[in-house]
Amino acid sequence: MDKLLEILFTTEFAYSIFRVTTPILFAALGALLSNRAGVPNIGLEGIMLTSALVGVIVSAYTGSAWIGLLGAAAGGMLLAWILAFFTLQLKTDVILGGIAINAFASGGTVFILYMLTGEKGTSSQLASKMLPEVHIPLIRDIPVLGPILSGHHVLTYLSIISAVFVYWLLKHTPLGLRIRAVGENPKAAQSVGVRVKRTRYIALVLSGLFASLGGAFMSMGYLSLFTRDMTAGRGWIALAAESMGRSTAVGTTATSFLFGFAQALSNALQLLKIPSELIQTVPYLATVIGLVIYAWQRTRKAQKGG
Repeated sequence: MDKLLEILFTTEFAYSIFRVTTPILFAALGALLSNRAGVPNIGLEGIMLTSALVGVIVSAYTGSAWIGLLGAAAGGMLLAWILAFFTLQLKTDVILGGIAINAFASGGTVFILYMLTGEKGTSSQLASKMLPEVHIPLIRDIPVLGPILSGHHVLTYLSIISAVFVYWLLKHTPLGLRIRAVGENPKAAQSVGVRVKRTRYIALVLSGLFASLGGAFMSMGYLSLFTRDMTAGRGWIALAAESMGRSTAVGTTATSFLFGFAQALSNALQLLKIPSELIQTVPYLATVIGLVIYAWQRTRKAQKGG
């Protein structure tokens, strides 16, 4: 226990929380936007996984990490648009559509990787590029806070900026008002001139954009290559974070960091002599516990209201 406490109360551990929270926060913000529009995006896991591979491939063939990031974003937005097309135009079930994207991405990324490199596990043969880390002037020289807040990957800072942006978007813009309106009562929104289908298209595509940034971080920041099923359930954890955050930007951000803490704790426990099988369950156990608490709170609130 003493050794665990020594690990937890270090700047390295605090730094790692920001690092591992990044992909969860991006995906959770995507889940928030689509859910507020009334079309939950269950395909976040598949979008993240596909974007992670596209970013590696594009950066390897262009020699530019930034172009790779644009490629990853385009790939994620395209998948989200496809989900929107099947859901909003062809009237398929949005849940089944999201599950189909997840299944397609899991096998499709391996197939594409094999076609390009002959490998089925990693993209080590592709000379992909890494996005840079950012060292913040002045802050990096502050004792304790400097090592925690400075030196993160550029997408880590972008994820925090994105959380602020999504809060502003939903609270203070006409688009945010329309997204909330069509999610709460689409018929009423349509009656006052809001184009429901168009608004939901935009929300789903934005959801794909944020999820794709989380995927790009996995292969161009968290690691320097693509590996099979590397998102490892982070899309599902993001859905749980959004649900626990009560579909608010502040709540979603806070719960994303909570799950990031659980993931960082799981990584820290690997330094101790604890079975790896048990360690790997920590983030998912935290997800289940969090959802149980959230469901209990909602049930209790509903009973009081009744």
